[in-house]
Amino acid sequence: MIRMLIADDDMVSRRMVEHAVARMGIQVFTADDGDSALKIMREQGIHMAILDWMMPRISGIRLCRLIRGETEADYRYIILCTARNQPEDIVKGLSAGADDYITKPYNIRELEARIKIGKRILNLQHKLLSVQDELRSIAVHDGLTGLLNRREISRILEERCIQSQREQRPLGVIMLDIDHFKAINDRLGHPAGDAVLQEAARRIRTCLRPYDKVGRYGGEEFLLILPGCDHERTRKIAERVRRSISASPIDAGDGKPAITASLGCMVAGPGEGVTPAAALRRSDAALYRAKAKGRDRVEMAAVEIFHQGGFHEREKTEVDALQRSAGEGGGR
Repeated sequence: MIRMLIADDDMVSRRMVEHAVARMGIQVFTADDGDSALKIMREQGIHMAILDWMMPRISGIRLCRLIRGETEADYRYIILCTARNQPEDIVKGLSAGADDYITKPYNIRELEARIKIGKRILNLQHKLLSVQDELRSIAVHDGLTGLLNRREISRILEERCIQSQREQRPLGVIMLDIDHFKAINDRLGHPAGDAVLQEAARRIRTCLRPYDKVGRYGGEEFLLILPGCDHERTRKIAERVRRSISASPIDAGDGKPAITASLGCMVAGPGEGVTPAAALRRSDAALYRAKAKGRDRVEMAAVEIFHQGGFHEREKTEVDALQRSAGEGGGR
């Protein structure tokens, strides 16, 4: 229901407009001065306002400017009313931010017609905002799983890395990969593979806190971001996710494959200042180690094997060997 404010210090005019508007199925709020009108506008989620030009404390003209200056609020349709009817007065009112202008004494039928115009514009605006919200959601979510897409989860990782350093709090990052996913596609077909990814995404979400983030990083890989999680907490969440994914076979249409996942975790200590690239590299190295050790397991990245964002040469060689070993089984 549209909520309308009628602000006029003339009680007779205010009551006349109030009765006319109420008959149109609109919820009405009233004010007899500019201060009260501004408070109601801010507190009651007003969609449309009829403002008298001359009011105590804050005039209708100034009130228009104040409302238009509040960029965070939803758009409000404003009709300015006054006994002034000269062209320069109309221009001044519209320039202050009014959408429409009506002169006193009121012609009720004309007022009702102008309110209907305002309702049409507000409805169009609502539809436009709905489309914008939908497009915004499509732009940041993966179309198959409904999780954040790679671009958005990467942006959030960069944001959380900066936040972790600024707030001196730990940050857990997990790279998760569905084991032997290619075999599922080859044996049961891609629709079954899609069903597995969708259910895996659902099971991951059930294990996370409201402020944790998860996105589909690519293919059968998922990236989890856990603000404020130290090594112990990150491992516990990773184990909970691993158990959830393997808890029961997934109904994939032509079959019910039992799936497992391997998880590589890294934790940036309070104020460590890890970069997104280093966080991904460390969690990915731990993931490859989980693959090499038999899959369906959680591995934690060892902080000491990195220096200034890079590998020590000996550990880099070891990770390369783990990657080759993990790849010998026909993919991750």
